[in-house]
Amino acid sequence: MRQNKSKTARGIADTAFPASLPALTSVRFLLALGVVLFHYQLQWSWNASAWTGLFNRTQYGVDIFFILSGFVLTHAYRQPLAEGTLDYRRFLVARIARIYPTHLLVLAFVLVMVGLAVLVGADFDQRLYNPLGLLITVLLVHAWLPETVPAEWNGPSWSLSAEWFAYLAFPAFAWIGVALARRPWWLLGLSGLIFLAAELSYQAMFGQTVVHAQANLGVLRIAPEFLYGIGLYRLGQTLRPTRIQAIVAAWLSATALLLMMHFGADDRLVVAAAGPLILALALLSTARADRPVSRPWMLAAGEASYALYLLHMPLLIGWKGVVSILTARPSTYLLSAWEVACLLILSTAAALAIHHYFEAPVRGRLRREADRLWPATSAHAAKVASPDPQ
Repeated sequence: MRQNKSKTARGIADTAFPASLPALTSVRFLLALGVVLFHYQLQWSWNASAWTGLFNRTQYGVDIFFILSGFVLTHAYRQPLAEGTLDYRRFLVARIARIYPTHLLVLAFVLVMVGLAVLVGADFDQRLYNPLGLLITVLLVHAWLPETVPAEWNGPSWSLSAEWFAYLAFPAFAWIGVALARRPWWLLGLSGLIFLAAELSYQAMFGQTVVHAQANLGVLRIAPEFLYGIGLYRLGQTLRPTRIQAIVAAWLSATALLLMMHFGADDRLVVAAAGPLILALALLSTARADRPVSRPWMLAAGEASYALYLLHMPLLIGWKGVVSILTARPSTYLLSAWEVACLLILSTAAALAIHHYFEAPVRGRLRREADRLWPATSAHAAKVASPDPQ
């Protein structure tokens, strides 16, 4: 019996993707940039939606991150999952090391910013920055339940709350993924059924589609999408495209997604269409066609995408607050083109600096401490080679 289990575990692991999937790191910067531009277009003076639906739908980069997380975590822990040796403590420490340091750093920045705004008498809604909202934001639980108190200390952090929920529940997700590893289409169908249940529930409760769920039960949004990513990974393990096939699939899936966004396709269809793109990008590495997306500057930008995602809103709010005080305009004024350009440069530069000088060193220190407290039981558990999810 043990021998059969071992063969099964080896069979699942042996069909894995190559250890490194650089396209999935590089694309993260574009996803984060899309979310940034979505928020900027709500503040700039020209009506971009009159000629394209692209900017309004880049907000679903968050959903692509959720799908990507399921995909990449399954890849990162493929061997211990196949062998049933996942160390949950080490897994959680790695996830905490990934999301918490920069999350707390940006919250500290917002605290300083709010304190200065109060001191100078700036006009803003202080009810949005309340102590209880700060506490649940620090704990990353503000997307777990129906919203009862505003938690606007950093708006994008709701998705971290949803991610944190998925991380805590990862053994359950992973068990389903392993149980159905040989039936990836069942996994994809199950994710679709869960999405349908979440969609119907969210519409009944709030009258909105579930892809608009954020601080208000955002966990309903991530659950089917995270499982979707796991299903895509298991499907990808069965595919062996040629170099040409992989390149064509990547271009076609990217083009299809962009066209759907441009022409204003249904939000749920846009999210569904993101899955084939993630799979196609990963298959570039299977076919050894990933060199164009493996440039060092692309990987560096992808690694800094998390900091960019968290930092861009506080910088935007702070910029508008300072300008409104200096020019005696209301903080609701619309951004000019030069301000958008400056904010993009400032946010990207700050994100790169935070990742290089703070995020990566602190993450490494925390993981080394986890290695000291709970030594890895095998070589593959000690060295997990994969891009980190958002």
